[in-house]
Amino acid sequence: MVSDSQILIFFGDRVRKLRKEKNFSQEELAHRAELHRTYIGMIERAEKNLTLLNIKRIAIALEVKISELFKDLEENGT
Repeated sequence: MVSDSQILIFFGDRVRKLRKEKNFSQEELAHRAELHRTYIGMIERAEKNLTLLNIKRIAIALEVKISELFKDLEENGT
């Protein structure tokens, strides 16, 4: 079984990848998601465990389905 920290690392990496694909800075993503810039940084560094509501905000800000944030998670052993 994959540890909690591994899931947070995977999720943070996924958010960073999608953010960069959109050419958003952390600040831009935070603004679009109505979250603080440091919070986005903490997510990307796997320092924060998110709520479902914040996952939804990030998905909307990145213009992706929530499932896209978890794409390939099962294939990576979780």
